[in-house]
Amino acid sequence: MFFHILFLFAQFFSRKIFLENLGDEFMGLTGTLQSFLKFLNLAELGIGTAIGVSLYKPILESNRSKINELINFFGYVYKKIGILILFIGFTLSLFFPLIFGSITFSLVVVYFAFYTFLFGQCLNFFFNYHIFLLEADQKNYIITSYSKSLTLAKIIIQCFVIIIYKNFYLWILLELCYFILFSILLRKRVSKEYPWLKTNKSITKSILKTNSELVGKIKQISIHKFGSFVTNGTDQILIFAFISIESVAFFGNYQLIFSRLLQLINTSFAGTGAGIGNLVAENNKAHIKRVFWEMMSLRFYIAGVLFIVLYFLVDPFIVLWLGEKYILNQNVLFLFLINMFVMQIRIPVDHFKDAYSLFQDVWAPIIQSIINLGLSIILLRYYGLAGILAGTLIAFVIIILIWRPYYLYKFGFKDDIWSYWKEFLKLCISLIVAFFICNLIMTSIIKSINSFYKLIISGVEISFLSIFIYTPIIYVWNEGFRNVSKRLYLLIKKKR
Repeated sequence: MFFHILFLFAQFFSRKIFLENLGDEFMGLTGTLQSFLKFLNLAELGIGTAIGVSLYKPILESNRSKINELINFFGYVYKKIGILILFIGFTLSLFFPLIFGSITFSLVVVYFAFYTFLFGQCLNFFFNYHIFLLEADQKNYIITSYSKSLTLAKIIIQCFVIIIYKNFYLWILLELCYFILFSILLRKRVSKEYPWLKTNKSITKSILKTNSELVGKIKQISIHKFGSFVTNGTDQILIFAFISIESVAFFGNYQLIFSRLLQLINTSFAGTGAGIGNLVAENNKAHIKRVFWEMMSLRFYIAGVLFIVLYFLVDPFIVLWLGEKYILNQNVLFLFLINMFVMQIRIPVDHFKDAYSLFQDVWAPIIQSIINLGLSIILLRYYGLAGILAGTLIAFVIIILIWRPYYLYKFGFKDDIWSYWKEFLKLCISLIVAFFICNLIMTSIIKSINSFYKLIISGVEISFLSIFIYTPIIYVWNEGFRNVSKRLYLLIKKKR
């Protein structure tokens, strides 16, 4: 959490410097190139997720031989995929003169940036594949400490270099240094944490044959990953293709706010995915359902407070941070907020679904991708950036909010789906009531925010107001929130 908060401030501070000294076009270019790399990352085929799920039980049982076997399998296949990604990336780069023919700066910059990002991604496939063992073992904080501290140092140095030299190549070169240093340090830490972990290349091919069930899971997860990419990775490509590369930077400013806040929240819950995997492995149905609704209500509460606060503060923050020209339409902000909210409340369902290894619904991500991409392309012609986000939201509602809970309840919990909807609707009504009350109060008392001091004061006021109003409403209406409140109270009392 400490690193993420520092990292959050550094990202916003540096974004302003980069936009002022490198320009909207360059920042739009880097965002577009990273979207291309997300597409290349589809070659990973969900192996990391499958391995993570498969590791929960061996870790619980301290079965080191099985852990070694799975990591061997993982490393063998990941290296093959790394070679494939390098080949596809090189082939894609041959078309850059056509794709980026309209940009104002040299194509050499485009190639240098792309190959740097490609190299950094491939390091994960060739050297950093042990990272999933740390995540499954609830030690994600180790990854965070290395990643964020190095990123923080990189951003600070980049800011100084850009202010002094205003050089694209030096900015990109520092990205390359980060990738290499992170890979070296993480590899050493994994060796220290798991000195018994050995990669025996002579037995990896036989492992492929003895893990046929795992191979089946990988095939299913690969389709889910495709759906995830279309949902999260194509927005900037569509903006570049149908609007402009500068609009990618404008969109990226808002995306930075929401993605970093989501990352901050998810960091505070780091390890819960692995914890849920262990919980499901213990197979106590009553306890599983209780924890599920505790997680759902807690995510609802945090995402709800954020929704209310950001609704009032994002646009004033953009004006103070970057300037009024970077403000997007109010509809874009509202859709960003709703999508952020959905991305939070979906996580408990996804974690429990993964823990039960429920990946057989391979048609769902395909339908989600078709709806998302199709509607985004159609709607952006009429509503611009808001149309892209609306297409994503519709796909979210159909697949993530309706289908996935049904699938989890039917094949995971083996329980009546109506019990889910009853509790879910209570959570939704609690937030809607709290939002309307807060909106009614704030619109009558909110004043002009023309300085960061006033922004902070307004943020504190809105936060206290939303917590003061939302907390008793959700506490009275939802048993899951009452349970998790008691759990947190006992935890604090015990630490005292």
